[in-house]
Amino acid sequence: MEILQVPFVQGFIRMCQDGWEQNWHERNGGNLSYRIKPEEVEAVRPYFGAEQPWQPIGTSVPGLAGEYFMVTGSGKFFRNASIDPADTTCILEVDEAGEEYRIWWGLENGGRPTSELPSHLMNHEVKKAVSGGKHRVIYHAHPANTIALTFVLPLKDEVFTRELWEMATECPVVFPDGIGVVDWMVPGGRAIAVKTSRLMKEYDVAIWAHHGMFCSGETFDLTFGLMHTVEKAAEILVKVLSMAPQKRQTITPQNFRDLAVDFQVTLPEKFLYEK
Repeated sequence: MEILQVPFVQGFIRMCQDGWEQNWHERNGGNLSYRIKPEEVEAVRPYFGAEQPWQPIGTSVPGLAGEYFMVTGSGKFFRNASIDPADTTCILEVDEAGEEYRIWWGLENGGRPTSELPSHLMNHEVKKAVSGGKHRVIYHAHPANTIALTFVLPLKDEVFTRELWEMATECPVVFPDGIGVVDWMVPGGRAIAVKTSRLMKEYDVAIWAHHGMFCSGETFDLTFGLMHTVEKAAEILVKVLSMAPQKRQTITPQNFRDLAVDFQVTLPEKFLYEK
């Protein structure tokens, strides 16, 4: 069996292709990372190349010491992940201090892991802790409708969550914890990574104003489905706002409470405010 036949590698590549087909990854936009299970590391270890030098992550993630990740490369195009994954993606290891990484496979023609690696790993560290190790996928993309809303809605967790919940009945079921929002910041550095990881303690979705969205999940399907749901709700809201300044009818706070009972989810009251 070749490395490209390993199930998690296939799932990673498919998610890159799915995101490209959704038009969420112009040029080299967006990035994806997956925290590899121990048994999966052993499945791909025979394909590792020569030991590479350790390089600084740019932040400290001691909670990920010794973990392995598959990530997309900096400057690489999502549309090429299915064509040449050995060029566009890589498998890396985090050192025992959680401060450096080294590449074991991929990026065959040179390059570095995604420039958002600090954000990805800090989010992984948080989600690993709060999910009991269940969350393994961090996905960043540039869905147009979600980005558009950051220009017209207040950049507040409560507003974004409530407005998107109202757009489709499934929304509060798919993301019952809500959505966090980060004001515009320079991407790629530690400051935005810290801000995002703080939000990820509470949410599985974080929106970067005028930039894109981060989602966390247990599997590729659940994480992609989460972003897909949020972006579809954003598309509906964009259409609603383009048709009329006010909604004639919508889902009410009590409707949400009734929904929570039937679907056995907990919806924080801070999102169920009276308008």
